[in-house]
Parts: sequence; structure tokens; C-alpha cells
Amino acid sequence: MANVVVVGAQWGDEGKGKLVDWLSERADVICRFQGGHNAGHTLVIDGKVYKLNALPSGVVRGGKLSVIGNGVVLDPWHMVQEIAKIQAEGVEISPQTLMIAENTPLILPIHGELDRAREEAASSGTKIGTTGRGIGPAYEDKVGRRAVRVADLADEETLIARVDRALQHHDPLRRGLGIVPVDRDALIEQLKQIAPQILPYAAPVWKVLNEKRKAGKRILFEGAQGALLDIDFGTYPFVTSSNVIAGQAATGVGMGPGSIDYVLGIVKAYTTRVGEGPFPTELFDEDGNRLGTRGHEFGTVTGRKRRCGWFDAALVRQTCATSGVNGIALTKLDVLDGFETLKICVGYELDGARLDYLPMAAEAQARCVPIYEEMEGWSDSTEGARSWADLPANAIKYVRRVEELIECPVALLSTSPEREDTILVTDPFAD
Repeated sequence: MANVVVVGAQWGDEGKGKLVDWLSERADVICRFQGGHNAGHTLVIDGKVYKLNALPSGVVRGGKLSVIGNGVVLDPWHMVQEIAKIQAEGVEISPQTLMIAENTPLILPIHGELDRAREEAASSGTKIGTTGRGIGPAYEDKVGRRAVRVADLADEETLIARVDRALQHHDPLRRGLGIVPVDRDALIEQLKQIAPQILPYAAPVWKVLNEKRKAGKRILFEGAQGALLDIDFGTYPFVTSSNVIAGQAATGVGMGPGSIDYVLGIVKAYTTRVGEGPFPTELFDEDGNRLGTRGHEFGTVTGRKRRCGWFDAALVRQTCATSGVNGIALTKLDVLDGFETLKICVGYELDGARLDYLPMAAEAQARCVPIYEEMEGWSDSTEGARSWADLPANAIKYVRRVEELIECPVALLSTSPEREDTILVTDPFAD
């Protein structure tokens, strides 16, 4: 049976939630493999809207096992609140339907405090635009070998030792930023109180998933954010604090790379980005406003208005390569309805030279000027289309040109937030 990784192939907000939900109907297990609760997944099922942050999208589908892998950083207090919120909306969540890897690092209150303090202290031009939820500092503690992990909640002596080690690092940082020292005893007490609400979900996820794979179960891996926010291959330093590309799916749950059979890249028919950082095709005119208004481009988590621009084929071609994408799901095609002329970025001009990729140096990225190819738009609506026959001829030409430029075929085409409004070209779960 095929196991599928779903990755955002732009800066996030591509519509992964809907596609993961669409695919999860035939999956047995749905795993989150990286990121934190700074990510937002919006699902629309039978007209009902679910907004998820830390929980895998599969939780809203009955009969599925949802897994939070070790590549995630987890805020236990947020997790308890999110579980309660989704349960109140009629979704059953229990240790039989949700597992959290025992080696998942925790986001502590001190991480959010440090995150916000650093952002406030940053000078002009150096702000990252984080959500301030502590994701970055939690990953720093993970690689610094001072994280508190889910398994540590089960043993008080270990828990205290982990907290003390973390505070040896955090208290000097806080003094430098003018923040009061951490109340050690209060933090330990907070963790002891939340432990009984988290530990029932703790499991050796690596073992469970490898057993599921041997039993022929279908596993769907979902990440947060998008590949252009990857800590290594994104627009550094304006990136997230984890690896977002598809290779992280194996590491982030404890399975080998051979467990991945198909990589589906989610791609919006135009481009958006939240926060700071380079954005070669960003629009500051009426076309940009129109994309944002028609596409309802506001962050699921923060409510921040997203920056909007034309489709950047050079960037998507790059992310398809770094994630080994087998096929893309093109979303929000309907937002382009009614534009007389559409533009696609096919490369960049930098200091008189033409590039077909975005360079890694931040200073060079900021100076890249997009090279556009223009296409004739369409006046008919594509919203709700469920077959190629429902699409205007120019919309089909646009999709085909996107395929050519990114050197990757379209596997799925999404024409509205409703999961049924999807044109299937290639089934990622096909054996």
C-alpha cells in the first residue's frame, strides 16, 4: 500500500488541510511530522468549519489513528485546550484515536516569553515575523539537549532535572533581555498538573507506525507551513525553525525513507506569504488586493493579512526538487476567475544575469527581479468544478503551463474549499 507525504510547496497556507482531509478518507493513519501550533489547518466538511493548530487533520475523520510525531514541538496546555475545543464540536478524541510520540519536545511558557521578547527587541529589518508562540526557542532547546519531552512528564525526578538544565540556559538569556528569572517551582508544578492530561496519549510512535506499515496500512504524513519556510532550504532567516521538506516526514515520526511512496506538493494557483522576508512576485496594486480579497487571505492562527502575488513557477520548481515531489495539488484556481491577464514568474534577473532559481543568500534574494510570462485569463467561473470539462479553456491552458514550468504534473485540482470540489488526475494512494 502507498504511503503519502503532503507538503506545502510555497510559503504555507496553500490549502493543505482540505487536501489532507480529502486523502485521509482512504488512509488508516494520519501523522504530523514537524512544526508546532503556529500552523493553522482549516477544514470545511459538510459546511462545518474546523480550525486546527496542533492536531493532525485526520482527527475529524472517524475510525482513523492520528499521530503527533517527534519532529513536532508540542505545547501541552494548548493541546489540552484544542482537544477540548474539537471534542465540543462533536469530534471523538481519545488515546485510541490520538497518539503523541514519547520523544516529542514540549513548548514551555518560557519559550513563548523568550520568543516575544526577542522579536520586540529586534532592530528594524531583523524581525522574523514569528507568531510568538515559542516554536523557535523550543526547537533550540531540542538541539541544545535541554528540552523537556513528553516521556519526562512520567517521572518527577527526571522532570525536575530537565527543567533545571533548561533554566541554566534561559535565566541568563532573560536577564540580558530584561525579563525576570523563571519561577522554577511554579513551572515544575504547572508541568506536574498538565502531565496526567497528556500522558494517556503518549506512545512509542516509531514502533506503532512500523507495525502499521508491515501490516499494509496506508499512512498519510502531513507537515505544517511550506517548503519555502524550511530551516535549510527556505528564505533564511525568514523561515520556521524546523525542516518542512518531505524528507523530514521519515525522521519526524521514526520511520526509514523507504516508507515514503509518494510526495504530494500543495501549490496555490497564485502566491501568498505571511510575515517578513523576500517575496519576488509580491503585488502592491489592485491585482494584489483582489487576490487577497477573493482568496480570503488572512492567517488561520494570527488573523494577519497575507501578502499576495503572482504564481512563481521558479520557486515551485525549486521546492518540487528539494522535496522530491511526484505530483502537485493545485488549489484556489477559482480565485483567478475574471482576471483579463495573468502573470507567471519564470525566473529572475539579478545584476544583469538571468536565474532560473532563487539564490540562497538573503541579500541576493531581496534584489531578484521577477521575469514574467503573461497569459490570457478567463471570465467564466471555475468554482466548484469537478471535471476538466467544467473548466474554461484558458484555465486548462494555465494549469498545463504551470505543469510545464515547474516540471511536475498536476495530480489534483481544487476549485473551492469544499473537499468534493476536486478534480482527481492521479491517485497518490494508488498501489
